[in-house]
Amino acid sequence: MKKIEAVIRSEKVGDVRKALDKTCFSGLMLTQVDGHGKQKGTMQEWRGDIYRVGILPKTKVEVVVEDKELDTVVRVIMDAARTGEIGDGKIFVYPVEEVYRIRTAEKGSAAL
Repeated sequence: MKKIEAVIRSEKVGDVRKALDKTCFSGLMLTQVDGHGKQKGTMQEWRGDIYRVGILPKTKVEVVVEDKELDTVVRVIMDAARTGEIGDGKIFVYPVEEVYRIRTAEKGSAAL
């Protein structure tokens, strides 16, 4: 199993959720996060003045999938989250040793 963490633009969360639902991957966790990438924030204009916003709001989407589903889910997230502009985000993939459903004590794939 793999855990996918995607840090994306907050305004793209709805698109990502819809895309995952269409491909039957509806289980996810969302966390509001702040940070920046290589660009160290962005330049913004307000009342004629230009200033740098160093820390930007993002949303972290977390999904755990079977190994065979990894490429499909990564592609779905990428396609739904992409704007083509700097700041679209990153996707990280981690191994997951085991998963348990608390209510039923199921484990492994059955717990997903």
